[in-house]
Amino acid sequence: MKIKEITNRLEEYAPLTLQEPYDNAGLLTGSPDGETSKVLITLDVTHEVMDEAIGKGCNLIIAHHPLIFKALKRLTGDDETQQLIIKAIKNDIALYAIHTNIDNVIDGVNGMLAQKLGLKNIRILTTKEGGLKKLVTFCPDNYADKVRGAIFQAGGGHIGNYDSCSYNLKGEGTFRGLEGANPFVGKKGEIHFEKETRIETIVPDYKINAVIRAMLEAHPYEEVAYDVYPLDNENNRTGAGIIGEPEDNTGEKEFLERVKRILKADVIRHSPLRGKKVSKVAICGGSGSFLIQQAYRAGADIFITGDVKYHDFFGYAGRMVIADAGHYETEQFTKELIYSVLKENFPNFALLISEVNTNPVRIL
Repeated sequence: MKIKEITNRLEEYAPLTLQEPYDNAGLLTGSPDGETSKVLITLDVTHEVMDEAIGKGCNLIIAHHPLIFKALKRLTGDDETQQLIIKAIKNDIALYAIHTNIDNVIDGVNGMLAQKLGLKNIRILTTKEGGLKKLVTFCPDNYADKVRGAIFQAGGGHIGNYDSCSYNLKGEGTFRGLEGANPFVGKKGEIHFEKETRIETIVPDYKINAVIRAMLEAHPYEEVAYDVYPLDNENNRTGAGIIGEPEDNTGEKEFLERVKRILKADVIRHSPLRGKKVSKVAICGGSGSFLIQQAYRAGADIFITGDVKYHDFFGYAGRMVIADAGHYETEQFTKELIYSVLKENFPNFALLISEVNTNPVRIL
C-alpha cells in the first residue's frame, strides 16, 4: 500500500487545514508514493519507538507530536531530533504527524478523552469561525433518498448534536440533451420536464470534495446540477476543547478520583475544591491552559487539561476547579483513536500500536 493511501484517510478525518499556524503536521520524512507494509502508531517519536519500528519491520511511523517542530538548518546529529531523523532515513522509515488537526475535530483527541471519561451531550468549547459550505443539488423525486443518504454518509448534514439534517423542496426541472448527451430521462433533442427534489445541507469545508464525490456517484443524471455556497456560520464540529456532562452528578473529589483512575495518572494537581456537585466538565488534551477562561464562561465546574502553570490556578479559585492531569495522560488515547480510524478503512492492513510509554515526566 502507498503511504499516501494511509495519510489521505487520516487527512479526510482530520484535514491539515485544521492545524494551528504554529504546527507542523503531515508527512515529515519519506515520499507519499512510497510503499508501506506495516505501520507503528505512537504519541511521540523517541529512540525506543524507532527501535521498536525497526524491530517489528514498520516502515511508517504515525505520531501525534511532530518530531520536526522547529526549523532545522542542518542534519549533523547534534541533538536527538536530528539523530532520529537520520535514523529514520537510514532505515527507510517515513514519519507522519497528526497533531493539532486531530485536536480540532469533535471526534478527535478531545472526543476520545470525553468518551473515556463518560461525558455526554458534548460540544466544542471554542468553535472555529467559518469553514462551512452549503451544498444544494436537484434530483428526481424517487432518487432523493439515495442522494441524501450518500451526502450524509460522506459527512454532510451535521448541526450540533444532530445529523442527517437537510431541507427538501419539491419542484420541476427542465433540460434538453444535445448531441453527444445520454440523458437518464427524456429524449435527446427535446425539452424535458422532470419532477425533482431540491436538497440543501451543510457540509464542513474540509469534507466538501468527498461529499460532492459521494453525491455524484449516487445521482442518476449524466450532468448533475449543484451549487456550493460559502457560509459565515461557526462550525460547531471543529475547534479547541470540549465541554460535556458527566454520567452522574457526583462530587468534585469523587469525579477527580475517577479521572485519575481512568487516566492511570500518578497525580492530579488541582485548584481548591468547592464542595459542589459536578454537572459540567470541560476538557482539553495536552496543553490547554489557553482555554481556562472559555471553560469558565461555558459554565464548567471542572476543567481538565495538562501543563497548567502555577499562577493559572489562582484566577478561578472558588468559581471553577482547574485540574492538571498531565499532558501525556490526557492524550494517551490518541494512539487508540488513530488505530481505529485506519482499521475501519484498512481492516486487513498491519497496524500496530506502540508498546513504548513515551511519557517523559516522572513522579518521585
